Amino acid sequence: MTPYALAGGESESRIRGPKLDASLHPSGRWIFLALIVGGLAYAGVSILSDTARVGEPMAVGVFAFLGLALLIALGFEFVNGFHDTANAVATVIYTHSLPAPVAVIWSGFFNFLGVVTSTGAVAYSIITLLPIDLMLHVGSAGGFAMIFALLLAAVIWNLATWAVGLPNSSSHALIGSILGVGLANQLLSSIPGTSGVDMEQVRKVLSALLFSPLIGFAGALMLLLVMKRFFRDDRLYREPEGDTPPPRGIRALLIFTCTAVSFAHGGNDGQKGMGLIMLILIGCAPTAYALNRTLPESAMPAFVRSADIASAAYAAHGTGHVVPLDQARAAVVDGVRAKAIDTPQVYEGLSVLSHDIGERIADYGTLSRVPAAIVPNLRNDMYLVLDTTRMVTKDEGAKSRFTAGQIESLNGYAKQLERGTRYIPLWVKITVALALGLGTMVGWRRIVVTVGERIGKTHLTYGMGAAAELMTAATILLADQLGRPVSTTHILSSGVAGASVANGAGLQARTIRNMALAWIMTLPVAMLLSGTLYWLLLKLTEVLAG
Repeated sequence: MTPYALAGGESESRIRGPKLDASLHPSGRWIFLALIVGGLAYAGVSILSDTARVGEPMAVGVFAFLGLALLIALGFEFVNGFHDTANAVATVIYTHSLPAPVAVIWSGFFNFLGVVTSTGAVAYSIITLLPIDLMLHVGSAGGFAMIFALLLAAVIWNLATWAVGLPNSSSHALIGSILGVGLANQLLSSIPGTSGVDMEQVRKVLSALLFSPLIGFAGALMLLLVMKRFFRDDRLYREPEGDTPPPRGIRALLIFTCTAVSFAHGGNDGQKGMGLIMLILIGCAPTAYALNRTLPESAMPAFVRSADIASAAYAAHGTGHVVPLDQARAAVVDGVRAKAIDTPQVYEGLSVLSHDIGERIADYGTLSRVPAAIVPNLRNDMYLVLDTTRMVTKDEGAKSRFTAGQIESLNGYAKQLERGTRYIPLWVKITVALALGLGTMVGWRRIVVTVGERIGKTHLTYGMGAAAELMTAATILLADQLGRPVSTTHILSSGVAGASVANGAGLQARTIRNMALAWIMTLPVAMLLSGTLYWLLLKLTEVLAG
């Protein structure tokens, strides 16, 4: 007997579970393998082409190192696929709307589309959590140790929770890993305060992760109650008969909600890997990837003009004494570290850096003509000024010094800097989309069983599945528009729990307890893992260098 059959007091024949052990046709395995090899080959050819185009062919050793880093990053997205996306297919599988093999292929395809059509906003909201010191030296030993440590820690924790069938959040694990690296960097560098981590960004991201499951639970509960009020078809709210597919309209609704969650998951979760891959590319091949060389020359006059206006606005609140470029850069970095940006020294530094950025871009005419030797410093200055300008326009004390027109100009300047430094090549999107989509088709059974059988005490009904999935898709799509990372796992599993309560079914205390424990443990465990790995990798680089 299945757990829900026992709990519901129904016969096993009436509530027959789905067939989760059906295998794909042998040709499917070859197609799967061909897609993996094709995706990796496409990435390799794209990197060689991009670096050759800017006149900086990549050495064999650097290419091999970059390949290893990309494999780990894509491995994270692959694990994310089978760990998180199983939530999207659980409802259509357990309501017999789609056979399991068809459901995972369907979900994988729409995950792929979600990644390819994503905006990139979430990718860079994740990156802003990283320490400014490491971001400005991403090509150093410390920068690579940071990337390897946080990716490996997130993968290890994801695999550990998957092994026991717990619907843990990949987003939660990755963010915990980033915080662990930031705190470890702070301790190892003897940096005061909390400057190893941007705490304002941490609060935003963690608030999204905290409230999204609550929204999933309450939203699915209320949605199902509304459905019961206006849609009185009993078939929506009772357990499926045997393994018979639901009526056509209900089946279409369930497949639509599965499609929406898969697409939304790809659009949100896929971006997290993109941002980290861009850091890897910037570290290994800065000339090709540190600046957005696709910006047209026609956009440069507006860029230069916004830099000049911002420089003048900052100079009005500076020290009145123009300082050398290195001194200006150091003043801004120190201000960001100490979270003390509302000072004349920081404003003078921003003015000098902004003037220099505008002058360089005016001299070269376009970002695509910036010489290789200049690219790393120019990118770092643009990144530093962008993040500090964002802080200035949001800090109440700093904002009070500027007029409304100046704040508007600074926001426009930040957008120009963002266009110049924050972009994602199409091949990165496609490669990540393949990794996430193919990952969906592997190892999904453990999480599907938990969501389908072990959250509520009764079999998942059509209405419960639709309410949970609709709420999940809506929440993720909204978060994607706001540029906030959220957890598909937490939202959907909470939605299933809320729908179970609304349908009059109880919750299985043991599963809910284990899920809550995994949610509580993910952040500290991921932080400990990534911090420890970061320290070990730094020690390893010191040994190799010695």
